[in-house]
Amino acid sequence: MPNIIFNGPDGRLEGRYHQSKKSDAPIAIVLHPHPLHGGNMNNRIIYNMFHAFVEHGFSVLRFNFRGVGRSQGAFDGGIGELSDAAYAFDWMQQLNRNSPYCWIGGYSFGALISMQLMMRRPEIMGFISISPPANTEDFSFLAPCPSSGLIVHGEIDDLIPIETTSKLATKLNTQKNIEVEFATIKGANHFYKNKIDVLKNEVVKYLDTSLSKTLLEPKKKITSRKRK
Repeated sequence: MPNIIFNGPDGRLEGRYHQSKKSDAPIAIVLHPHPLHGGNMNNRIIYNMFHAFVEHGFSVLRFNFRGVGRSQGAFDGGIGELSDAAYAFDWMQQLNRNSPYCWIGGYSFGALISMQLMMRRPEIMGFISISPPANTEDFSFLAPCPSSGLIVHGEIDDLIPIETTSKLATKLNTQKNIEVEFATIKGANHFYKNKIDVLKNEVVKYLDTSLSKTLLEPKKKITSRKRK
């Protein structure tokens, strides 16, 4: 699984990429937590979510936002990081023109960016959002939320109270044509200490169920976008 470098909006971005052996494999991107608080693509939660997608036959990318690792640029308060994610998504689509559908995942800050990107890319048909920062960020942009997905939260998270994400999931579930599952990891803090295997199992279980449904549904057409 090689390190890769691709062009971003503010310089080169560093990533880790798994290419499925199937030319028509689905694609997924996984986004890491806050760059100013030690977040990077090798975060254990990101690593495990990445491999959950690999195990389900996806071509998958995780990468460092600008200013992290060997990625060029500097932290941009979320605006530039959203652009980074969009360029990463374009890069994936260019490599996987026969992919039938796309998913996105993120943890904490990465969960916020992933859901913002989902609103801009209608071809994304599923999401995994781990500990989205619903206590500090406004998620009202998810109106309407375009895709079904999973929100996971630690029961004893003292950085992002579980009540805030539960409220977000409940609100999203009032919308038509989507289903947002909310899963609580008992005894887990924000970093899922000693609970990462339980967290991964929850993600795997959700992918098992959702992808079996996907096979029976019409697929969204992927439109590749070429950056000038």
